[in-house]
Amino acid sequence: QVQLVESGGGLVQPGGSLRLSCAGSGSIFSIYVMAWYRQAPGKQRELVATITSGGSTNYADSVKGRFTISRDNANNTVYLQMNNLKPEDTAVYYCNASLLHYNYWGQGTQVTVSS
Repeated sequence: QVQLVESGGGLVQPGGSLRLSCAGSGSIFSIYVMAWYRQAPGKQRELVATITSGGSTNYADSVKGRFTISRDNANNTVYLQMNNLKPEDTAVYYCNASLLHYNYWGQGTQVTVSS
């Protein structure tokens, strides 16, 4: 069992930056593939970025070059650094941990990009 708690969301102007954090607890955090998803109003949840236990990363085309996912296994935390934010990045951002048939979600944190 893994518990995930996101933080760091908020209101930011276009072009600004935010760093989201996801604190994990319960199981062996370091073995999970960690990911950030987002869901905008009226839209399906979409994958933003993933990071494997070994540190390999992948990004959605819409955020490549602007977002960076990282993890600190010693502190059971995964981060999403978001730069040059755009209004279309507005969504609830969710942290996810997965391994084989195990799949865990956090409660989400709201990110709003608006002037």
